[in-house]
Amino acid sequence: MKLSPTTEKYILHWGEMGTRWGVNRTVAQIHALLFLSNTPLNAEEICETLNVARSNVSNSLKELQSWGLIRTVRVLTDRRDHFEAEQEVSEIFRLVVEGRKTRELDPTLTVLRQCSMEAESDAMLDAASRKRMDEVLAFLELLMGAYDDFRHLSPATMQRVLKMGGKIARFLGPDDKEE
Repeated sequence: MKLSPTTEKYILHWGEMGTRWGVNRTVAQIHALLFLSNTPLNAEEICETLNVARSNVSNSLKELQSWGLIRTVRVLTDRRDHFEAEQEVSEIFRLVVEGRKTRELDPTLTVLRQCSMEAESDAMLDAASRKRMDEVLAFLELLMGAYDDFRHLSPATMQRVLKMGGKIARFLGPDDKEE
């Protein structure tokens, strides 16, 4: 499969961004390739297009499937598995946020809550440190509460909320320090 220069640039950049977000470069590049592809691709096509080893493609496809970002589809004229990416941008974002929440934030909240409970009886913990720990916990709980409030909104409603949020932020201005 021959890529246009713009498609190639997009895929390479998506791989670079993936590494900055803690995602394997090949995983991110395969996701970008499948997202931009107008037809489902099999593993061999992905290997050839991206010049990546078959084992790396297989592992990357499994990871993308575990996140729900791609799915296996059948092509009538071919017995091999083909893959296509979720095309709804807001759904991709939701899947990534939900995956990161599950893998990273939920375990962190569990530990922070345990630390908060243990801090009550920790005579060696000074008040200022405890206060900072409680502030982190309160902020993450607030953030996760907001996420839970918004995560089931339709894409159209979410876009309206995001646009409205920007207007509210501009209305309040940068100097609003209200708690």
